[in-house]
Amino acid sequence: MSKQSSKRFTILIMVLTLALLSGVVFSTGMGFISISAGEILRTVFSSLTNSPSLLDGIDTTIPYVVMDVRLPRILTATLVGAGLAMSGVIYQGILLNPLADPYTLGISSGAAFGASLALLANLTMFNQFSIPLFAFTGAVITLFIVIHLSTFNGQISANTLILSGVIVGAILSAGISFLKYLADEQVAIIIFWLMGSFISSSWSSVLTIAIAVLLGGMVTFYFGRDLNIISLGSRSSDALGVETAKVRIILLLTASFVTAICVAMTGIIGFIGLIVPHLMRFFVGPDNRKLLPVSAIAGGILLLSADTITRAVLPVEVPIGVLTALIGGPFFCVIFRKRQKRGRHE
Repeated sequence: MSKQSSKRFTILIMVLTLALLSGVVFSTGMGFISISAGEILRTVFSSLTNSPSLLDGIDTTIPYVVMDVRLPRILTATLVGAGLAMSGVIYQGILLNPLADPYTLGISSGAAFGASLALLANLTMFNQFSIPLFAFTGAVITLFIVIHLSTFNGQISANTLILSGVIVGAILSAGISFLKYLADEQVAIIIFWLMGSFISSSWSSVLTIAIAVLLGGMVTFYFGRDLNIISLGSRSSDALGVETAKVRIILLLTASFVTAICVAMTGIIGFIGLIVPHLMRFFVGPDNRKLLPVSAIAGGILLLSADTITRAVLPVEVPIGVLTALIGGPFFCVIFRKRQKRGRHE
């Protein structure tokens, strides 16, 4: 990394981080009750430092609105956006397909199917970890089925990868529809996983997602150099001494784990992992060691912005999964079209 490139990367990280922090404060102030940035900061610092004196002169409802209603939802949206964007970088790098992300590969649907199954069966054998565990199991099984369907002669076919994801996703959607039929009075719970929502966010969900994203980020960054080499193709990675099969499995499981936790807590939210890595490559290039952190921050900004729009701007709250699909669908079509044209020229 050249000195100039390193400087640009540092500036980009600082700008994105500042934008994210500003977005969190701005979003927290928006809603039925308008709250100033000063009141938000005083409330947060009062809670962190256990200093009630900082709340002098502030309406008594504001600390409740900030700390118990808005901030858990806002931080959950930010962390989910970061996790899904990071997973998108991993899937695209490992599978060598620019259209790969948790949604298009059917991983999100697999996680949602597992989570819905746990909810419907009222499985509590692992207490609060039952739903994330079943979501992770569904995500991993879906991942390996999709990879198996698109593998020929020991090589993953990039051309059939997304098609395999669409097929498996369609089957899982039918399975989820059947669960909705069986759910009867609990059908609203299953619908929640299909459309995605941050309404039920709590500090518990913030902590769970934060741990998953942090662990996933650490593992991925550790294998960042290997991911760069794998992105060049299996022949290059083998020649350069990378244990391709081992690293691929570790990173795919990591991405599936992060995706499953996000889906278990908030439902299916599509296209974040597709859009963000593509946008960030224009700024930092293909180096995954730089792409991962900027994509995580940008993913948090994008999903936070989308949630703020549906929560505080639109007259009626639209499920966040519906909104991201409306934004991401056309973006997917553009990328798919460009890929087709490039394939014809080659």
